[in-house]
Amino acid sequence: MEVASAEIIVEEWNGSSSTKLSRTATITASPSLSIQRSGSPFHHVWRRFLEAFVPEGFPSSVTPDYVPFQVWDLLQGLSTYIRTMLSTQALLSAIGVGEKSATVIGATFQWFLRDLTGMLGGILFTFYQGSNLDSNAKMWRLVADLMNDLGMLMDLVSPLFPSVFVFVVCLGSISRSFTGVASGATRAALTQHFALQSNAADISAKEGSQETVATMVGMALANYKAVRCLALNSLNPERCSIVLQHFMKTGQVLSPQQVSKMEHVLPIWASSWSSKKTESMHVDVSLGVRVSSLNHLELKDLLHSAGSHYKKARYLLMERKGNICIVMHKDSTATDVLQSFFHANAMASLTDKRRILHSESQAWMDKHYEDFIQKLKTSGWKTERLLSPTIVWKANWICGPSDGKTD
Repeated sequence: MEVASAEIIVEEWNGSSSTKLSRTATITASPSLSIQRSGSPFHHVWRRFLEAFVPEGFPSSVTPDYVPFQVWDLLQGLSTYIRTMLSTQALLSAIGVGEKSATVIGATFQWFLRDLTGMLGGILFTFYQGSNLDSNAKMWRLVADLMNDLGMLMDLVSPLFPSVFVFVVCLGSISRSFTGVASGATRAALTQHFALQSNAADISAKEGSQETVATMVGMALANYKAVRCLALNSLNPERCSIVLQHFMKTGQVLSPQQVSKMEHVLPIWASSWSSKKTESMHVDVSLGVRVSSLNHLELKDLLHSAGSHYKKARYLLMERKGNICIVMHKDSTATDVLQSFFHANAMASLTDKRRILHSESQAWMDKHYEDFIQKLKTSGWKTERLLSPTIVWKANWICGPSDGKTD
């Protein structure tokens, strides 16, 4: 007797909880083996990414108040990390780090007293309040954060009171020791509350991932603010563009402090979305273009410029695919490089969509460049050189009655 073969279908599902499964593929063997995938790869990757930061089975595996609590807790952790760095800096300065008069033994002893008082404070706090933490978890959680703030405040103000420095930092250490005990104990109680599926360990582990991300964000924000405070007086391509465009519009030169608030800290491609004003100041200039990389028409344009507009200059300018290209002479100096970059920016500002204004930009340079450089020096700028990548491709050109030569 012949038995008809039944069609076999195998479905693939993905998910960490029975209530949050999603089908990702269907496999059939009749008439031939085939695989039909469901859902987008992005959705699968996103779910895998979330699993590193939220408990397994989220959100059904935790209580409804888990998310709002974690959001505020992470914001608090972020601000705490930034304040911790500031208080540590103040503390290290107070014990003499960086001063010639400070001794290693003295600094070590002060740090030892600070840690010792913190340990003793933690033991005493546990002795008197340990049994009360579970029953008043909400209150002690808030107290822990307040005591942590108080401890960091003590560290921040300790340099202001050198005569009682050790006493102040010891008080701060005791305050933070209360935080360590109360925060750890109440965190355990809250974790048990959040765990609906006996997954307290998973919730605790994912909180560690969340706090790590918050710490990384805190580091990035602190470093961002640190570099934002810098007002460099050297000229790089972006600062050159900013000061020149402002000078061409107003006749005034911006100071390094003013430019520092306008220039990009992040790469232009990463920060242009948040600053359209600064983006408009960016000019595409290619410095040190290789002559042999130009096509036939571009070479003809370059030779014409060398024989007409830039006979006495130690650089050549030309337009290429919307960029202003600079070809540097083999005998050019750092001053020539800076002038060529300012000239290229001036040409970009004066150029219309129909033609490149070589004569007009050269006339502007002849009339205003010396005055512009003098005002830069008066405003505190260093005008000796342009901070740019090393120029490895240069050229040589000879203009005269005989045949021109371009290397």
